Formats: sequence, structure tokens, C-alpha cells
Amino acid sequence: MTRPNQTRTTQTPTVQTLRELEARIRDLESTAVSTGQDLDSALTPLRAQLTRLRQQVSMTRWERVQLARIAGRPTALEYVERLTEDFVELHGDRAFGDDQALIGGPALWQGRRVMLLMQQKGRDTKDKIKRRFGSANPEGYRKAVRLMDLADKFGLPVVALIDTQGAYPGLEAEERGQGWAIAESIQRMSRLRVPAVCAVIGEGGSGGALAIGIGNRVLIMENAWYSVISPEGAASIIWKDSAKAPEAAEALKLTAPDLLELGIVEEVIAEPTGGAHLDVDAAAAALGEAVSRHLDELAGQSPEEWVSGRAERFRKLGAYRES
Repeated sequence: MTRPNQTRTTQTPTVQTLRELEARIRDLESTAVSTGQDLDSALTPLRAQLTRLRQQVSMTRWERVQLARIAGRPTALEYVERLTEDFVELHGDRAFGDDQALIGGPALWQGRRVMLLMQQKGRDTKDKIKRRFGSANPEGYRKAVRLMDLADKFGLPVVALIDTQGAYPGLEAEERGQGWAIAESIQRMSRLRVPAVCAVIGEGGSGGALAIGIGNRVLIMENAWYSVISPEGAASIIWKDSAKAPEAAEALKLTAPDLLELGIVEEVIAEPTGGAHLDVDAAAAALGEAVSRHLDELAGQSPEEWVSGRAERFRKLGAYRES
């Protein structure tokens, strides 16, 4: 198990300081392009300062949530493009329709044949609307169950990339049995007779994330979050005010270091300094290495061990007291 490395100083820079410096550098770069001026003498020390600050910056839990949502953060398909070959997306739940927020199909993951399950948020505005920002309808979870059936039939390990604030909350989703579909997906994944490795790559909210998160190993990217509810949702319930989301984030302990300490994830996957959006290739390489390593560790077990190990893993989470 690994923890993300963080450097602390007596005067730790804030995220706001970092953003202000990034904006200043962007302005200078834009000026250099538009005017043709050579501004390297001004840009070089600022870039060096930015690199140093990124290594030292201390983030609150809410700031990490914001980083998980930042524009340009790699989506599931961007990781798949870098880490797999021969990905064939399979469509439809064979009952109602095809959901674009939860996708998957067979692929070669760094040379290993797997079944992929992914929540895809979308890359531009049009794509994000089509995919409902990664929030799946019931047919998405029923499609996931269909893909799990195929994984069992053909002996394909399951790799799930989780990135959603939660299942789609619309009326039509409830009419088509959203809660039941999520429960079926959780139950089916718990009974997989192949190994399953899940990785939270951005946001992991509520049952929408858990539906494809019942893995033998659960990993999380350094600046991702995973929780029973989003900070905004928790704030709306507890304080009747979504503006209290930063306080809710602190109480939920939903960041990668928190989850590793609590034993909810097996590993935190380090991101490039400043976040995965700044170097997608390096982030993908780290994700690919971690997932492949855990698949290798699970490969020597039997189907019975995969099923029982998965059950034991989740039964150990949390604590209770009898009275």
C-alpha cells in the first residue's frame, strides 16, 4: 500500500496562491504569442516557482474535491486510449436502451484480456450532456450486469474505472427502477467468479459508484474522492445549505489519504505534481501499472477465493456495536 507524498513547510502555499500564479503565467504566454515578444526571461523563473509550489501546496478536502472535477482531468476513455488495445464497446441492456454514461466491453489491458466497466463523464459540453456527466440511468447498470455475465462466461478479469457524482436522479430513472438496478449490479459483481480490480479515477459518489465498485481490490487516484454522498448532497441534508459543502467534505473524510487510512482502499495511485490533468500520459502510466500489478497478484487464486475474498473484504469495512 502506498500513500501520496506531500512536502510540508512552515509556510505552506495555498491552492489560491497556486491558481493566481498559473493565471499570471497564462497571461504572459498569451501576450508572448499575440505580440511576438520574447518573454522567456520572465516566464522561466515563474514556471520554476510554479513547479516548486505544486510540490509544497497543502489542500483541504474540499479543494481536492474541486481538483477531481477540474476541467481537463482525464476521463475513463482517455485512460483506455493509452492503456488498452482492441477495445470493443458493447451497447444496450437488452431491455430498454443504451446508456452513454456507463460503458464497457472487452479489451486488451497492457496485453491482458479484460472486461472493462467505465463511467464516462464526457470531454466537451455536448458530450457531457449526452453522458449526463457520468450519471447512469438504470439501463446503464443493467448493461453492467450483462457485461459481468460475459466476463464470467469467458473468464475475463473485470477492470472498473469509477468516475461519477452518483446515479442519475431524474424521475424517469426512478420510474425504470434505479435503486433496484443498482442493487442488482452490486449483487452480481459480488458473485463474479473472475478477479475484479476497481479504480476511482475522479469522483466516486454514492451507490452510483458502488454499483461497479465491488472489487477484490479498490484503488484510488491521489486527487480523487469516494464517499456515500457528495459534499453538496450532505450539506443540503444536514444544514439545508449546499454552500456548506466545504464543511461537509471535512466531515466525510472522502479523500484518498483518508480512505487509505480507514482501510476502504488498498492503494493510492500517485498523480503527476499538480494533478492528473497536467500530464495525462504519466497519470495513465501510473494507473496502468497499479491495476496490472493487482491483477497479477490475484491471478493465482481460484474462483472460490475471488468470491470469498471479495465478501470478506467488504464485510471488514466499518464497525458496529451490539447493545
